[in-house]
Amino acid sequence: MSRISLLENGQTSLQVISQKQIKTQRIYVPPSQRPGGLAVWREMVGEIISSRELAWRFYIRDFSVRYRQSVLGYLWAIIPLILSTATFAWLNRANILPVRSTGLPYPLFVLLNTAVWQLFASGFSSGTQSLASAGSLITKINFPRETLVIAAFGQSIFEFLLRAVLVLIAFVLFRTTPHWTIIFVPICLMPLCLLTLGLGFIFSMVNGIVRDAGQVITLLLSIWMFLTPVIYPPPASGLTLRACLLNPISAYIVAAQDLVIRGYLTQPAGLGAACLISLALFLFGWRLFHFTEARIAERV
Repeated sequence: MSRISLLENGQTSLQVISQKQIKTQRIYVPPSQRPGGLAVWREMVGEIISSRELAWRFYIRDFSVRYRQSVLGYLWAIIPLILSTATFAWLNRANILPVRSTGLPYPLFVLLNTAVWQLFASGFSSGTQSLASAGSLITKINFPRETLVIAAFGQSIFEFLLRAVLVLIAFVLFRTTPHWTIIFVPICLMPLCLLTLGLGFIFSMVNGIVRDAGQVITLLLSIWMFLTPVIYPPPASGLTLRACLLNPISAYIVAAQDLVIRGYLTQPAGLGAACLISLALFLFGWRLFHFTEARIAERV
């Protein structure tokens, strides 16, 4: 009798587990039968909220892999920034790269701008590689793939925080006091984070199909940086001014400079336009990613 009761209890527990698994199981629905309009946005937001712990787990996994068995550890987040700043400062001092007045000591000026630029560049590059680097996981397990892109961008946010500490230390070393409006810089950069995520959603799919996309993005970012006022002040006229006006990243770089140096925005219209572009690209990239999510495993 005891064996039978144990068997019955075991069957009961298995039935309960199977019912729970059925409730949490993700069922494939063809794109033609999926809800549209506001319903699909509610579904997308619900998936992100319900999978937030999974995104955190992916972030911890990527974080441990990145810094595991590393001699310098977290210093790799700031060493490239220090080396690039030192290089441009030497070029400026030797009049090879002459730059007019910036309102800050030139090394500090480059350090601040490069920290903001690398938030975008590293997040864009990591997001592009996120699906390709998790190919085996995507083909075996069904889960919201957006979590991979979000987790990859999380690494860039962590590295940006380390660089922000370095920038604050540099202000102390150069005996320069920033304007109190520096506290609004994180709020100003939130739309930049949306832009980075939107581009990450789009190009992660492209890179999953055509692996050359990752190399193209690396080359594009190298050129893009010199078209952005990172190592020089915002141009007042000429072809470089037009390039900056068409470059949404320039608006965030200039806004960060203004909040740190002047205490007010010199190009509020440009920043507003950049915010609208960032929001539109984020929503478009997220919606496109969600629409093609079911076919990602077949292509990656």
